[in-house]
Amino acid sequence: MADITIHEGAAAPADHGHDDHGHDDHGGAHVTSTGLSNNKLAMWLFLGSECLLFGGLISTYMLYRGRHGGGPGPAQVFDIPLTSVSSFVLLMSSLTMVLAVNSAKRLDDRNTRLWLMATALLGALFVGGQVYEFTAFYQEGLGFTTSLFSSSFFTLTGFHGVHVTLGVVMLIALAAIIGRGRISGDKAEVVEMVGLYWHFVDVVWVVIFTLVYLIPA
Repeated sequence: MADITIHEGAAAPADHGHDDHGHDDHGGAHVTSTGLSNNKLAMWLFLGSECLLFGGLISTYMLYRGRHGGGPGPAQVFDIPLTSVSSFVLLMSSLTMVLAVNSAKRLDDRNTRLWLMATALLGALFVGGQVYEFTAFYQEGLGFTTSLFSSSFFTLTGFHGVHVTLGVVMLIALAAIIGRGRISGDKAEVVEMVGLYWHFVDVVWVVIFTLVYLIPA
């Protein structure tokens, strides 16, 4: 009878800490070939579509801004100092958003919530300034259907205001969720994705403020 030799020292194939499905070494989110997680890549794609939307709205305004007929034009209704203050407030919210992201990366929930709420407050102040501005324009005879200029202006700035409002709601909701400890995934990544949206809204406003308010028709 032939002898059967059992080799007890044979090693199993090495496990390198990840599988073939795109998980990272710690069981985190899928990583794409770009080095970004699926969540971040989806956010960048969404922001890319938003660029197309605002690009179309800005182009429409630039085409119609001089067509105000018998109604008031930009020079008669724009309050540059007020809008400049509102713009500064919105830009400062980008700084508080950066501080929120940095706090999240340090796993500092208290300061993360603090800076998220500060960002939401600054965003709300900007929206309040925009509502005041729209009300003043209406009292001066500039309504949505007054002229092609007014229609394109209210559509462009109104869409941006809606985006800021949605961002404020997201910030408040995120701060509440962090406070209750209900984020199951990478908390820092969630805060960072909301930050990407917020920074996008701020950059879009810089373009709108420059083209709409600072460059004469």
